[in-house]
Amino acid sequence: MRGMRRIGFFSIILLISVAIHADAQAPAGLSPETEACIACHQSVTPGIVADWSRSRMGRTSPREALSKPPMNRRMSADKAPLPETVVGCAECHMLNPDTHRDTFEHQGFRVHTVVTPGDCAVCHPVERDQFDHNLMSRAYGNLMENPVYLSLVTAINGSMTLTDRQLRHVTPDDMTNADACLRCHGTKLTVEEKPVTRDTAMGEMDFPVIQGWPNRGSGRLNPDDTRGNCAACHSRHRFSIEMARKPDTCSECHKGPDVPAYKVYDVSKHGNIYRSLSVSDGWDFNAVPWTVGEDFAAPTCASCHVSMIASPEGEILAERTHRMNDRLAWRIFGLPYAHPHPKSPDTTFIRNKDGLALPTAFDGTPAATFLISKDEMAKRNRIMKGVCGACHSTGWTDGHFRRFEQTIETTNANTLAATQILMRGWEEGIIPGPAAGDSPFNDPLERKWVEQWLFFANSTRYASAMMGADYGVFANGRWYMSKNAHEMLESLKIKAGLPPEGE
Repeated sequence: MRGMRRIGFFSIILLISVAIHADAQAPAGLSPETEACIACHQSVTPGIVADWSRSRMGRTSPREALSKPPMNRRMSADKAPLPETVVGCAECHMLNPDTHRDTFEHQGFRVHTVVTPGDCAVCHPVERDQFDHNLMSRAYGNLMENPVYLSLVTAINGSMTLTDRQLRHVTPDDMTNADACLRCHGTKLTVEEKPVTRDTAMGEMDFPVIQGWPNRGSGRLNPDDTRGNCAACHSRHRFSIEMARKPDTCSECHKGPDVPAYKVYDVSKHGNIYRSLSVSDGWDFNAVPWTVGEDFAAPTCASCHVSMIASPEGEILAERTHRMNDRLAWRIFGLPYAHPHPKSPDTTFIRNKDGLALPTAFDGTPAATFLISKDEMAKRNRIMKGVCGACHSTGWTDGHFRRFEQTIETTNANTLAATQILMRGWEEGIIPGPAAGDSPFNDPLERKWVEQWLFFANSTRYASAMMGADYGVFANGRWYMSKNAHEMLESLKIKAGLPPEGE
């Protein structure tokens, strides 16, 4: 009886709402299923409906999208995969219902809550495949399935207790991790067997209970067994290419101090031009391809790492890619040293010469078997330099890259000095280390070592890569690398009972 009352009430609302939409508001070409969704959700979640109605998907059918010349297309499917309707609620939330463990019966339809790359791939198969080969898509596993990094997560997120003048960290709970590292890395979404019943404006309804939800992390593990989250950059329900191309979106996860890309960009000349002129000069963040000198006049994160970039003559300077490291030779996110990019997006099986799941050994030796070759590094550098060359001379560009690679060398050297101090403490038994079965992140000296590469060396490298030099000197860079190494040595001497420096 409860279900019959609900459907009857829903039908009345549906008829009224469809009549209203047919008069003025709804775009043409809605499927009956999407019409039914909007009928209720324009009142229940009006912000979502408003966002979607302003989106390109809400106004364009896949067939219309494919009618554009190949260079101007935003979807990569070879043929229109959906009927002659725009992409609405039903076209995303009712796709592939049998593959989604979060699928539930809702007002006569089979609906799932979480839209995944597997759903987006119906129209965007190339983008989905590229993203699946991207480090960002494996961000959850690369963190939570690596015993070394997981030890660092515990040292950061674990609740502390004071016992016998010792601080001890317990393994953090899932909710804490979801509110910390996994907010950006992505959570593992699991669906509980028993749904929850809620009292709604349409009567009582059953909904799935999804652990790990909500989450918009780039490496999320989804209920259909896919990895990743397109909405990390193309936020629901606008799916805006403009939003994805603006650095404000990247700032959500790349603000630092471990990955200070946005902070560095903000103080760089490129960031200054973006803030000062993008509005007044009318930059077009929606154009496909993105033409240098016409649509924009200084790079954003997307122009360097993702977007199809063209010259005013129509020459493609860089193809669009959703494998964000396609134009990156160096992985400047030091672990603990900057190193060539990994060959595989799954880094959990990397082992350095010490047998640890790290891309470099403690002495800086790369785990070369698992990293890209010099030829591949040169290829990626050529692509990136091609983007730079749209505005800069060869001499300018080559000079910048030489300076950047020198910064990699010097920051790795400063990290090595700090690591040698730490290893002296381990070898002499002053502090327990990995050889003694202990975490390398527990002791105060070990924590200062982490800051040396995770905060200070990383900040210096990002500042050099993006020409935001001031940030790499005093804000969180070279000064602090030097200061930190001296403090590490003093701390080690005190622990060893030796006189401090200068005595």
